[in-house]
Amino acid sequence: MQTLAHWDGGPGPWILFFPLIWAAVVVGAVTVLRRTARRDRGGPWRPVDGRPAGDSPIAVLGRRFASGEIDEDEYWRRLSVLDEQFGRVGKGGAA
Repeated sequence: MQTLAHWDGGPGPWILFFPLIWAAVVVGAVTVLRRTARRDRGGPWRPVDGRPAGDSPIAVLGRRFASGEIDEDEYWRRLSVLDEQFGRVGKGGAA
């Protein structure tokens, strides 16, 4: 009786597909691991200047004012300096 694994008593031509199957499994595993690692580092969604998106100088200043580290006068004084250097985008002060 002939089966896929034995052809006239020896390994048949199907034995050639086993290395290809293992190669596909290894390539698939490496691809999944690389994409997962890239996503953990930020991948293509990382800001160009290397800072996280919420850490713009104006956002940091706003957080410091909200937490009470600086008073309102200090906030407006520093914000005017940052506006000159970084500018603001759109209405409502969104940086």
